[in-house]
Amino acid sequence: MKNPIFDIDNWKEITATLARNKTRTFLTAFGIFWGTAMLALLWGGSQGMQRMLMKNFDGFSTNSCAVFPSRTTIPYRGFKKGMWWSLTQTDIDNVRKNCPEIESSTGMLNYNATIYYNDKNYSSGGIQGVESGYADINAPVMNEGRFINDLDERGSKKVCVLGKRIAGELFGSESALGKFVLIDNIYYKVVGVASQKSQASIGRRIDESALIPLSTVRRAYNEGVKIDYFVYTTNPGVKPSSIKQTFFRTVRAMHPIHPDDEQALEMWDVSEEFEQVAAVFSGINILVLFVGLGSLLAGIIGVGNIMWIIVKERTQEIGIRRAIGAKPRDIIMQVLSESVVLTIVAGTAGICFAVLVLTAVAIGTEETGFQLQFAHAVTIMVLFLVLGTAAGTIPALKAMNIKPIEALNDK
Repeated sequence: MKNPIFDIDNWKEITATLARNKTRTFLTAFGIFWGTAMLALLWGGSQGMQRMLMKNFDGFSTNSCAVFPSRTTIPYRGFKKGMWWSLTQTDIDNVRKNCPEIESSTGMLNYNATIYYNDKNYSSGGIQGVESGYADINAPVMNEGRFINDLDERGSKKVCVLGKRIAGELFGSESALGKFVLIDNIYYKVVGVASQKSQASIGRRIDESALIPLSTVRRAYNEGVKIDYFVYTTNPGVKPSSIKQTFFRTVRAMHPIHPDDEQALEMWDVSEEFEQVAAVFSGINILVLFVGLGSLLAGIIGVGNIMWIIVKERTQEIGIRRAIGAKPRDIIMQVLSESVVLTIVAGTAGICFAVLVLTAVAIGTEETGFQLQFAHAVTIMVLFLVLGTAAGTIPALKAMNIKPIEALNDK
């Protein structure tokens, strides 16, 4: 017996059978095409949307947390509620010692300031006093030079890293490295030019800031040991909020804050925001699967219907084949071949259409995440092929069970 894949007569018969009722075949094929295209578009589109959103956080640590002081809400040690207080360098040193779960951290101070270079100035930004650990939390893109290091912090050096926008306004195409800028009557040497990759930030954006060692800023503005807020990341697998109680207990020991006053020290756990985003996309992925599989199922039902009708129309023909010696396997292979061919042709067209649409969206949005991965395309095709074959199995079994004498008497 010839292999049906290499049997030219078999292929001619499949083509003739499907072409016998062009409208019916077209509508069935369109159902498969649309189901495949919808599943591929939804799959690739959801991945692209997720990538677009997460791109806003590129370079920003997802397990970071910011802690900042607020008014007290409970009277304590002779102090009325509503008292303002400040975090200090001593506080964060104690926290670092008592919380080994902290991986990277920085204290921060923010000020509005106009930055001058010769006769040019930039007044829309400001300065941020930071420590070297800042680069591990909100990774800067270093366009020139270097970032602030521990030696700058320990020596309270008058150096700064300029944001790219500020450097562009003050220096144009000229390199800013080694130049001195004037900020509040103090000259700072530019050791680097940086920009920010992510849209998320704690404090000012890097592009619009002059980043200066924290100790230098405290000395320049006579702030003693004060910091505005403290930002840290934890070791892999440790949630930032897990050290909350140790953190708060350490800080309260140095300030007149009631042990039950939870609002005097506020914590913004960025990892919780990312978990919420991840939960939203998990829901979207489930919806995509539900809608896509629904479209797929509609196409498969169409395949089953057309094969059932074809078997009904060809009852006498199948009976004659059985009468002249065709084996049940031959009948099953013939019916299933028609189902598989229809599924492969229409399914491939649907995937190609989805790829073209996703490519157009990727070009329009300049986001490469809008694409259907090859593994996903193969998964969709295999799934459609398996279900399409399954849909043709029942009609094929019916055809196999047709008795020659009954088929010849069928009208």
